Amino acid sequence: MSPGMPSRSDHNLPRMIITIDGPAGTGKSTVAHQLAKRLGLEFLDTGAMYRAAALVALDAKIDPTDGLTLASAVERIDMHFTWSADPPRLLLGDRDVSQRIRDLDVSEVVSIVAGQGELRRTLVAWQRRIAEAHRRLVSEGRDQGSVVFPEADLRFYLDADLAIRAQRRARQLVDAGMQVSRDRIERDILQRDRMDESRADGPLVRPQGAIVVDTGHRNVDQVVTELATIAHRQLPDFGLDP
Repeated sequence: MSPGMPSRSDHNLPRMIITIDGPAGTGKSTVAHQLAKRLGLEFLDTGAMYRAAALVALDAKIDPTDGLTLASAVERIDMHFTWSADPPRLLLGDRDVSQRIRDLDVSEVVSIVAGQGELRRTLVAWQRRIAEAHRRLVSEGRDQGSVVFPEADLRFYLDADLAIRAQRRARQLVDAGMQVSRDRIERDILQRDRMDESRADGPLVRPQGAIVVDTGHRNVDQVVTELATIAHRQLPDFGLDP
């Protein structure tokens, strides 16, 4: 794994990181991507990295609780982002897995995989290397403002009711041509919440000083506009796009 090509950002501008954390189904990836575009920053989807690791476990038939073996497998494989794409695409070797990692079988094991300390240490180190190469980032996940980038210039925590999050996930699956019961999706999200919040390494928490934003009854553009307004107000000297 490598951090990828050097940042497209202007190196005359100060380095900065905005983190967006929160549970599954709150719109973190979409909001983070759109916020990055609006502010002229780059976008790091760390959730995709854990999903890709879960796919590695499924493909290689690695026990998802065997963190040491999985971390070794992930370190050996050529997992990388294509930073020329918008949003960046995630590849395993020459295989673009950006869509495959959103399938339900991956979702069902990703929290187990993400709970393995050895794997988390591997991916956290990679995320920090990415931030060295891509100096102006919006980074989303579940531990970005609490563990990976505690020194972030601005931290957000997105949240929404479970029923709304399940509805969003169901819509994503339908759009992808899959039919899954709402009850199953809700159970899956609830289980992921519990596992993410209770794991020993990098649990899902509200980072200290993070601004909480409820995305439940607002569309993506409304949420992005609120976050962009806050960013401009709190980071006036960082050369953000208007």
